[in-house]
Amino acid sequence: MIVEYIAATLILIGSIIGFISAIGILKFPDVYTRAHAATKSSTLAVLLTLSGAFIYFWLTEGYFSVRLILGIVFIFITAPVAGHLIIRAAYRSGVPLDQSTVEDELAEVFTHDEALRNKEED
Repeated sequence: MIVEYIAATLILIGSIIGFISAIGILKFPDVYTRAHAATKSSTLAVLLTLSGAFIYFWLTEGYFSVRLILGIVFIFITAPVAGHLIIRAAYRSGVPLDQSTVEDELAEVFTHDEALRNKEED
């Protein structure tokens, strides 16, 4: 009985975090903050939900689901990497930062890279 409550609590917390993530995707001003909301909190939401389902099936039904374990590992590895690559592609293609952004730490890195490329071409 306690296991069912623990599993239900994990699933409920995952659902709440997923809902908050969806609100963040709609409310944030630019692609960078939206991608942050989409990857970080959504990853946590899916991990909590799948963990709750895994705990429920394992401890109440006696069913050890390898598919749920693989789903947890796959989401944990791929979602942050995909978010990073989307943000990197957006930055490299020149998508502007929001006006409220205080500091652009990558500006000098990409300026330095362009200067090196121009020097090599000359």
